Amino acid sequence: MTSERQAATDAGPIDLAGDDAVLPFAVEPLDVRGRVVYLGDTVDAILQRHAYPPAVSRLLGEAIVLTALLGTSLKFDGRFILQTQTDGPVSMLVVDFETPDAIRACAKFKDEAVAEAVAAGRTSSAELLGSGTLAMTIDQGRHMNRYQGVVALDGGSLEDVAHQYFAQSEQIPTRVRLAVAEVLERQPGETPSHAWRAGGLIVQFLPESPERMRKPDLHPGDAPEDVDLPDAGGEVDDAWVEAQVLVDTIKDVELTDPAMAAERLLIRLFHERGVRVFDPRPLHDRCRCSHERVGEMLRGFSADDIDHMTVDGQIEVTCEFCNSTYHFDPAEFDGGETS
Repeated sequence: MTSERQAATDAGPIDLAGDDAVLPFAVEPLDVRGRVVYLGDTVDAILQRHAYPPAVSRLLGEAIVLTALLGTSLKFDGRFILQTQTDGPVSMLVVDFETPDAIRACAKFKDEAVAEAVAAGRTSSAELLGSGTLAMTIDQGRHMNRYQGVVALDGGSLEDVAHQYFAQSEQIPTRVRLAVAEVLERQPGETPSHAWRAGGLIVQFLPESPERMRKPDLHPGDAPEDVDLPDAGGEVDDAWVEAQVLVDTIKDVELTDPAMAAERLLIRLFHERGVRVFDPRPLHDRCRCSHERVGEMLRGFSADDIDHMTVDGQIEVTCEFCNSTYHFDPAEFDGGETS
């Protein structure tokens, strides 16, 4: 049974989830469930390591938050991978979450295009991404089939595409908020330093009543003109309307302020209805790469590939996620020849 911690305005002190943890919650009177996350050292370590331009770091930070919110919902051992491929200044984002708590991320971008976008003030996530696709992949291991959902990115933000994904693929009413900021940290006797923070919240309408679970019908497309079509809009449940209105009141600073906490945000949003929180799920900046795993990858290459990788008698491989560098003797691999 999942242990619970009651959050209420008249409750005594409780242990806060803190940074780098996803906090699941439920607002039963509204039939909604969700998760909220505040990222401190974890997102800062990833973004500082790569030293991307600030606009790219903010965008990757949003993708990290979204992946944290979705990946921690897995109820089995596996991986959740979020990847974008677009024609914008930031051509690719990859965030890899491995249960129960490891997350890593990287980005690819065009230097000149990013610089031009920043100079022109076009730094929203939609403008940096451009058009393309976002894929969400669930991998349960080599002996299980992968599940992948793909949604178009066509001038929308990561929040927009998340809403579109759940509406089309899962048919679950969903609302997402993401925020990333670079904050100034001051420690007594030390030079002020900049650090990245990020936060986010996802809430979903999951009523148990069959009547309340009814979804609006999807429009059938190009039907003949003489065919009477049902109303594709349908009525939206009042509980879900209320939940969306409350989530839309969240300001970015509430998700990135070091003095804020997940529990305090939830109380601010749902204190009139009552909110129940569950055990937090910790998150860590941890890469999956190792000397052994990279070596296994190299064994899959042909002798000609190994030869082309060999420089000055050795093979050097750098992980795009954590920047760790591994060195190998090409003679270790089939067909490998020392120079």
